[in-house]
Amino acid sequence: MSADFAHEPVMLEEVMHWLVVKPEGIYVDATVGGAGHAHAILERTGATLIGIDCDSDALAAAGRRLAGFGSRKMLVRANFAGLSQVLDTLNIQRVDGVLMDLGVSSHQLDTTSRGFSFNRDAPLDMRMDQTLKLCAYDIINHFSQDELERIIRSYGEERMAARIARAIVRKRQDAPIETTQALSGLVAGVMPAAMRHQKIHPATRTFQAIRIAVNRELDSILPGIEAAVTALNPGGRLCMISFHSLEDRIVKNAFRDMASNCVCPRDIPYCVCSKKARVSILTKKSITPSVEETTVNPRARSARLRVAQRI
Repeated sequence: MSADFAHEPVMLEEVMHWLVVKPEGIYVDATVGGAGHAHAILERTGATLIGIDCDSDALAAAGRRLAGFGSRKMLVRANFAGLSQVLDTLNIQRVDGVLMDLGVSSHQLDTTSRGFSFNRDAPLDMRMDQTLKLCAYDIINHFSQDELERIIRSYGEERMAARIARAIVRKRQDAPIETTQALSGLVAGVMPAAMRHQKIHPATRTFQAIRIAVNRELDSILPGIEAAVTALNPGGRLCMISFHSLEDRIVKNAFRDMASNCVCPRDIPYCVCSKKARVSILTKKSITPSVEETTVNPRARSARLRVAQRI
């Protein structure tokens, strides 16, 4: 039995400030999780809220937490990349704001059986959507050394990727690597001594990389942004919260591309691309949590908020 889906919403006041442009509008929390942001939107406004999540535990918890708001809330199980299909099913043409809070939730980290955290021993799983066939065990025990190195280097930005991949392949030749602590211990054991005593656990980047690969997290961001911008009313806003540089880079570049007009080469005398800006970027730099927030909720320390407004 999993623990209750508690959720400490990251940068709640900042999200409320930037997202809610119309108190009686329609908003989408495309990663509703434990409904921290969703609850605040419904409690402080007269808005209608659509909550989306691919995690059935999250939706069940959101349903309990938002029960008092009746028909002002609608909850749908889906990946946020499928936002367009969700809105079509609900017969909703346009919305006034979309929030996407990327990354793993506190509940997923804290529920031992989900296998996200190296702090608790559990089977290697890491699936946000538990209907997915591929889990962390499959990647660790069946992917080639080259594939493992690419995943750990690309998604974890881990300098020791080659060394870690070699160690995984060597270890699994004796017996499968089945648990989170078996994997974290293996990674820590091959790290240089100086890297074993840093602030973050030496397996942090490897776990991040495997989790991203299992859930294909980066693959969903651009389709999600495209669907959100398409769904927004003029003046509606998209708030994106990311937790590591790979996510934030994708969001920043997508916003920049959508905010640009003509992209023709400079030596062409007139525009032939007909590209028009679709959004204006409201946050020149990403917004970060306050010191007060990170003191209370250390997991918020890596969060970055970017906001774009539909033209």
